[in-house]
Amino acid sequence: MSTNKFMSIDLKPYQERAVEQLIENAIKLLSYDGPGELCVFQAPTGSGKTVMMAKFIEGIIKELPQEDLCFIWMSIGKGDLHLQSKHSLEKIFGGFPRVVSVEEEFSGGRERIVQNEVVVANWEKLRSKDRTSGDWKNIVMKDGEKLNFRDVLEKTREQRKIILIIDESHVSAETARANELRDLIGADVTFEMSATPRRVQEDLGFMQKVLKGKGEAGYVSVDPKDVIDEGMIKKELIINEDIAKIAADEDDSQTAVLEAAYRKRLELKKAFEKEGSDVNPLVLIQIPTAEAGEQKIAAVKKFLFDKDITERSGKSGNGKLAVWLAEEKSELIDWISEPDNEIEFLIFKQAIDTGWDCPRAHILVKFRETHSIPFEIQTVGRILRMPEQMHYQNEMLNRGYIYTNLKSIEVKKEEYNPNIIKHLRAERIPTYKPIKLQSYYKARADYGDVTSSFNPVFAAVADEYFGIKKAGIAESVKTIEKAGINLDIKKYQQELIADTYIDSKAFDQMEGNLSADAFAKLSVAAGELQLFFEQTIKNNLGSFKNVKRSVPAVKTAIYLWFRKAVGSKEWDDEMFMTQKIFQHDKNRGIFEHILATAIDRYKLVKEQEVRDRIEESEQWYDFELKPEQFYNEFSDERVEAKNYAYKPCYLNVDRSQPERAFEAFLGKNSAKIDWWWKNGESKLDYFGLKYEYQAAIYTFYPDYLVRLKDGRLGIFEVKESNDRDGLSYTKAKAETLQKYIAQQKNKKLFGGIVIEKNKAWLINDNSKYNWEKCEKDDWGEWENLNL
Repeated sequence: MSTNKFMSIDLKPYQERAVEQLIENAIKLLSYDGPGELCVFQAPTGSGKTVMMAKFIEGIIKELPQEDLCFIWMSIGKGDLHLQSKHSLEKIFGGFPRVVSVEEEFSGGRERIVQNEVVVANWEKLRSKDRTSGDWKNIVMKDGEKLNFRDVLEKTREQRKIILIIDESHVSAETARANELRDLIGADVTFEMSATPRRVQEDLGFMQKVLKGKGEAGYVSVDPKDVIDEGMIKKELIINEDIAKIAADEDDSQTAVLEAAYRKRLELKKAFEKEGSDVNPLVLIQIPTAEAGEQKIAAVKKFLFDKDITERSGKSGNGKLAVWLAEEKSELIDWISEPDNEIEFLIFKQAIDTGWDCPRAHILVKFRETHSIPFEIQTVGRILRMPEQMHYQNEMLNRGYIYTNLKSIEVKKEEYNPNIIKHLRAERIPTYKPIKLQSYYKARADYGDVTSSFNPVFAAVADEYFGIKKAGIAESVKTIEKAGINLDIKKYQQELIADTYIDSKAFDQMEGNLSADAFAKLSVAAGELQLFFEQTIKNNLGSFKNVKRSVPAVKTAIYLWFRKAVGSKEWDDEMFMTQKIFQHDKNRGIFEHILATAIDRYKLVKEQEVRDRIEESEQWYDFELKPEQFYNEFSDERVEAKNYAYKPCYLNVDRSQPERAFEAFLGKNSAKIDWWWKNGESKLDYFGLKYEYQAAIYTFYPDYLVRLKDGRLGIFEVKESNDRDGLSYTKAKAETLQKYIAQQKNKKLFGGIVIEKNKAWLINDNSKYNWEKCEKDDWGEWENLNL
């Protein structure tokens, strides 16, 4: 039932899947005898929750054209987040559906919310009551001669269904407040939207319903790794990079953090220019809300004035500085968000975890508060987004930077988002000398999925099968029907009625004869047609194993072909009818044959698509260990290691047991070692080699670099003695490594695959890697690893 492919905004694959699931959950929950059904939507900060939910609203309106729906978009917490949401929704919708605010439209002149209308409101403002009298404070809630908003809700419920969307539902102290809101609105279906929904953590009954497949509850989540992989948010946030060098030259910590931010902004600007981007990186300076804040503002302005960064006031000032205080209403905010806006520094008091999005914000300066505030994704979200929704070749641009003069830094563990906030700093040892290793990097280009490039392939195969030429729809319909496909829509509508499952609870609400539309809606309660349609697609995906990504793309290809070939866009319940025709017993065999053929033909198209993506992103560069590295206290652990390349030594907590054993081996041989380093993956900060396996291109990140005192540099990949990939990926990696070592002359390189066998470490450094012998317990080609 995916409608998002026909929308103006180009959604990322994870966004498409989320919208699809939101629509499916809404249809399912609307079929129950409400009010009270609930769906939790969990998506990371920076993933585009507002866009996804807006596209859900558009999609459900299109999917159920005969359903009488309206929407209430409710913000929880102080401030005017609801008005910012209204503005965002209006930009996304482009005029339909209509978006209004409670204050503007429901102060006494209207009886109800109209069909498809989206009403935005702030719960704190609506629920506020006088402590003494208990009377409502907000005029739209007060009793009087005119209808209040409570009356409007009652009259609306009499005529149409309400879908309630609670934005940032985690802001409430507990799920009780969200329940209070749901009770007042009386919505048929409620969506609680948050990066960290308390409902999932606190309401065990709700999650039990979800896990048991109970119809009254739904749960849709977005994987944070998908958001990072798609370039929507930064890979990591670094706290106080290079601050030690700067602090030594500055008189006080406040000036030090400002100077560090100033220098980093200049670096970022140059890096953007080298990328061919006109993004002007923005520094956010958060001032404490206490009285000392005014003194801080004056001090910051003085520092920036000395750098020729000033506010524009009339004809004076260069406009590179702006000030936005919480109590001020400013039209500056939309303007400053533009990628190439001239403002370089923004001073503000308002809490940074509410409201405003500015993807070009790259640096956060946070001064000491009177109370401790832990760093977490929610509180630094303003610098989390990527300015152009993609990652850059220069890794500096894929990070956010935080500078603070807090005496102690507390980072909160992220149970849902990746632990990307890094404040544990380690310096490269002073004895390190450049190694200048040629390294390879490519962005991830393949997820094992079918993409939108499948659309023309499916259309071509279907047209060939039916013999469709470049004729009109009427001629195409005749051609398809000659091949045995019945396209009589009325026939399928009648069959849909006959096949319908009607929930017994629904009979109590029925009066008179049911229309085809009513029956069609009830059939969705079981969701069988949708499930069968998707299962047919899954059965024919062939080698494309990423089902979650592939199914929406294939469905879109089918829908688009039906539109082009038979004019399905003009049908009522277009998606249902398309699925019904596709799944009909007399038709399914033909369409499955077309689909399987198209998937098989698509393989070559996808291979070329992946190669093109790789060529666009791949790069070779001289690799060196960075002067400093940053780590997260929950994903990395401090290790007492001899001769590690950084002090202190932090290593990933998820290292394998063979890797830990190899590190112990290095420790025992520390007298021969100058330094050693544990490599990582998927970033330009790490050492990579290009290799191919089964015509696909990959990046190989060897586990360890070891510089010996005799000048040799070892490159080692650690494997288990029962390596399952010995005949495949490991073989390709091993031979790639030996070829690389042979090509890098005058580097004194050596290395290979290393395995612990009978308490001794063995190495294979042959140009051809023969794992078949090892499987027969023949280790004759392996030698003892002597450093």
